[in-house]
Amino acid sequence: MKNIKWTELLIFIIGTELVGVLSSLFSGDFSAFYNELVRPPLSPPGFIFPVVWTILYALMGISAYLIFVSDSDTDIGEKKNALFLYSIQLFVNFMWSIVFFRLENIAAAAVVLIILIILVIIMILRFKKIEPLAGYINIPYLIWILFALYLNLGFLILN
Repeated sequence: MKNIKWTELLIFIIGTELVGVLSSLFSGDFSAFYNELVRPPLSPPGFIFPVVWTILYALMGISAYLIFVSDSDTDIGEKKNALFLYSIQLFVNFMWSIVFFRLENIAAAAVVLIILIILVIIMILRFKKIEPLAGYINIPYLIWILFALYLNLGFLILN
């Protein structure tokens, strides 16, 4: 294992966490809307979401850092493309909370989640090709957004 570049690692983690914070700020009072909804089975209490997302954003930041510092045989263009894809999926992730909570458009939020899931699967496969650990680190994220799609569709049906 090569030396960790702490400054770069922190930039990736904090930058990714900031995307989550900004999304939350732009989403408005999400707890009021969430508490009004008829919830599908297995819906967690609202306080679980920030905890899980903080962990997932940190893992995403670490995975992007691993791609950034990777010295695998992958050419620089492939690494740049993988990090560009990472940025796009992060933007789509950012948009979901705004569409669901601020706009209160449950159907459109489900579409955003489907797009996000596709992007994350592609990102995992690309990351895995460059640095396997970077791909595997994102599996909890994929599982969580699949669960989010279940919840989103449940909200859509029940409300």
